[in-house]
Amino acid sequence: MAELLRVEGVWAGYGNATVLEDISFTLEPCASLALLGRNGMGKTTLLATLMGATRLLRGHIHFDGQDLGILPSHRRAQAGLGWVPQERDIFPSLSVEENLTVVARPGPWGLKKVYATFPRLRERRANMGNQLSGGEQQMLALARALMLNPRLLLLDEPLEGLAPLIVRELLGIIAHMMRDGGMAVILVEQHALQILPITRDALVLERGRVVHHGPSDRLAADPALLDRWLGVASH
Repeated sequence: MAELLRVEGVWAGYGNATVLEDISFTLEPCASLALLGRNGMGKTTLLATLMGATRLLRGHIHFDGQDLGILPSHRRAQAGLGWVPQERDIFPSLSVEENLTVVARPGPWGLKKVYATFPRLRERRANMGNQLSGGEQQMLALARALMLNPRLLLLDEPLEGLAPLIVRELLGIIAHMMRDGGMAVILVEQHALQILPITRDALVLERGRVVHHGPSDRLAADPALLDRWLGVASH
């Protein structure tokens, strides 16, 4: 199958600080990748580098044959990358529906499909962004990214700080999206055992370097690797 994303020998960081060292991996269309590692190991920096928000020091990033290294962030979004950052960045003074429609691009994800996927947002469609709960804001951030109809969606800890009930709901939505959404997904999450069952592959970063890359189910079934790289047990 043709590659959607190719990252080759990437070194990147902020200013004079190097965070990522010699990162290489590929991603096929509609693939799903769990991006894992302890805090401060470079996961968010990798997503930011894909979106053009860091300093690319060395290496190449190709997306659907295009050299992303020469494109500014807004052009990368136009090329088909969607990003849901930890901060969510919804528009607080716009309604839910305005948040969704202001960024909409043609494709299968429109208001009808988004509201079917997120019934809570349909109920809150007239509420302002700052009138939503944390979980509802996260749903809105995710739904807004889907309205861009990206070919690759980057999710940076979408479950962080949410109540367990909302976490289960969002996990179900993300799993469904990965199966039927027609897009590739890179998902960052601190709690590896929550996302390994719903992703196909896993990539683990340690001090800005790739230390493991392979099928998610194999990592989930390997207590020694889970403990070594992530400090978690498999049960």
